[in-house]
Amino acid sequence: MDDLLELLHDRQRAAAGRPAETLAETRASFAPAGPVHPIPDDVRVTEVTAGGVEAHWLDAPGADAGRVLVFLHGGGFEFGSLASDGELAARLGRAGRMRVLFPEYRLAPEHPFPAAIDDVLAVWRWLRDEQGVAASSIAVAGDSAGGGLTVALLVATRDAGGELPAAAVLMSPTVDLTSSGASMTERVDQDPISTPELLRQLASDYLDGADPRTPLASPLFASLAGLPPMLVQVGTADLLFSDADRLTKAAAAAGVDVRLEIGDGLPHVYQLMLGTPEAADATERIGRFLRARVPQR
Repeated sequence: MDDLLELLHDRQRAAAGRPAETLAETRASFAPAGPVHPIPDDVRVTEVTAGGVEAHWLDAPGADAGRVLVFLHGGGFEFGSLASDGELAARLGRAGRMRVLFPEYRLAPEHPFPAAIDDVLAVWRWLRDEQGVAASSIAVAGDSAGGGLTVALLVATRDAGGELPAAAVLMSPTVDLTSSGASMTERVDQDPISTPELLRQLASDYLDGADPRTPLASPLFASLAGLPPMLVQVGTADLLFSDADRLTKAAAAAGVDVRLEIGDGLPHVYQLMLGTPEAADATERIGRFLRARVPQR
């Protein structure tokens, strides 16, 4: 982990002196937490169209086909794909003994809010209505922007009177697009991945003029009552630490069964850092949570 943190700090300093890449270049090389790791060879990857949304099934050996983990990738609503997050999604599916559904939701700025959450809701309806998977057999996990989309999915489904998934896992969730968290200023020197300017630009690109306090864009400002059990993991060296901290406190105040796990000195979505003890420990904790909350039938 120390080696990766040094690498990330070096990369951050080098980027400050270079001309900005094009959107296509950044997407092609997107590696938010150091090296990108491929999906293991023993995981079967199957393309599927889920409610009109491109998606992939990820099936590790021994996965229970009747239990599904919907994984929503991060990338500031503008980057990210199976290439950047597929290994983590497959790893969590293996740890939870669940098959994984990985949607490739539309990205900003070409497709601003609410395109991403509309796609996620379409995938949810497809999984429930067309595939016939019981809500109690589904969990949803998301990192960064995907964490925000996870909470938005829960809020929208509750508000529509639908059955909610059994559980949710949030890794460094982005839930406040007003950038008002204290960590946005207090942890600038600690975060080796993001800058306040980058996060504000990504939020602006995604919102495209929408109110940043809109609950499905910034679910920190939504009512959280009635949501399913949630496990939240975040590192202290993260500009978005306050998003996770405030969301956990708001959820607990609303009566949600929620647990916050804090990684001291760890960066944004440290779970991506395959090969580190910290990522391995986080994976095991998530696996235990998923196995307990979405039991085999």
